[in-house]
Amino acid sequence: MKRKSIIFILPDLETGGAERIVMTIANHLPLEKFEPKIMLLRKEGGYLKFLREDVEVIDLKTPRIRHSLKPIFKEIRKRKPDIVFSGFGEVNAYLSLFIKLFPKTKFIARETNVVSQHVTRKEIRFFYKFYNNYHKIVCQSDDMMQDLISNFKIKQSKIEKINNPVDFDFIHQKLEESSRPNDFTENFKHVVAIGNLSSRKGFDNLLKVFYHLKNQNIQLHILGDGRDKEVLNDIKSDLELEHVIFHGRQENPYQYLKFADLFVLSSRYEGFPNVLLEAGACGIFSLVNNCPGGINEIIQKGINGEISDIENHEAFANRILEVLDENYDSQLIINSIKSRFSKEIILDRYEKLLLSL
Repeated sequence: MKRKSIIFILPDLETGGAERIVMTIANHLPLEKFEPKIMLLRKEGGYLKFLREDVEVIDLKTPRIRHSLKPIFKEIRKRKPDIVFSGFGEVNAYLSLFIKLFPKTKFIARETNVVSQHVTRKEIRFFYKFYNNYHKIVCQSDDMMQDLISNFKIKQSKIEKINNPVDFDFIHQKLEESSRPNDFTENFKHVVAIGNLSSRKGFDNLLKVFYHLKNQNIQLHILGDGRDKEVLNDIKSDLELEHVIFHGRQENPYQYLKFADLFVLSSRYEGFPNVLLEAGACGIFSLVNNCPGGINEIIQKGINGEISDIENHEAFANRILEVLDENYDSQLIINSIKSRFSKEIILDRYEKLLLSL
C-alpha cells in the first residue's frame, strides 16, 4: 500500500491550540500509511522541539500570511502531495480560491473558530465564497458546523465534525516535571485562565469579576500574551486588583494547572477550546462563560465543570466563591475528558478521514 503524503500548513509552531492539534496529528499518524510533513511560514515556536524527528519541517521563511501563497504553491507543485491539510483560518481562506489549480491533490481545511464571530475583515470573508472548493472541512463543534452551513452556504457533505484530541501521555509527562509556581501564595486559592490577550478571550470581563473578589484570599493567574496586554494591565490598575498576576506566555502551562483550584474560561466565543480540555485532563474543575464554540459538548455539569454568564460580573464572582468552597473528584474530571477526547479516539477519526480521500 502506497503511503499517502500529507503536507500540514501552519504559520508557525508557537504554543497555541491550532499548532498543538496539528503537531499531535503529525506526530501520531502511522508511518506505514502516511508520510507527514509540516509547512511553516516561519520555522519558529515552542512546539518545534516536541515534533517527531522524522516529520520534515518545510520552512517558507515568509513573515506575513498575505505573502505566503506563492511559496506555498511552489512547494505543492514541487512535492505533489496526496493531501494538503491547512490548519489556520486565514491561510485556509486564501487557499480556497486556488485549490482547483491542483487537481491531483486533495485539500482539507481545519477551522479553528466560529467563523462569523472571528472573521470580520471583508477582504478575508470574500474568500469564504470559495470554501466549497475544499474536499473536506473539519469542524470541532456543532456550533462551528452550523455557522458554516447557515452563514457561508457550505455544503453539509463537505463538513466533517471531529473534536480536538487530548494527548494524555504528553500532559502527564509535563505534570510530572512541574513544581509549584513561586507566585502561588500560601493561604490563597488559585484561579487560572489561559489564552491570547485579545477581546475574544474576555479577560476584561474576568478582571471586572475579580473586582468583586478583591477582598478575598483568591489569586487570579492569567497566562498568555497579545495586543490587549496594556489595556488589560490598565484595567487591573484602575480596579486596584492586587491579587491578579499576568504571567505572559508559558511554555509549560501545566505547571499552573497542576496546582490550580479552579480553571476559568471567559471567552466571548471559541472553536473547541483545547485549554478547557487540557484543564480537565489535569483534573481541574472549570467555570465557563456561556459562549458559542462547543462548550456544551465539553462540560458535563457538576462533573468536570459548569457554565455561567460572565457578563453578570457579580453573579459569576459569587459562583467562583461557591465552587472554590466545594470538593470535586479530580479522577472523575479526568475520566470525563479521557473517555471522549483522548488522542486515540480522535486520531482514529482523522486517520479514517485521510484514508477516505
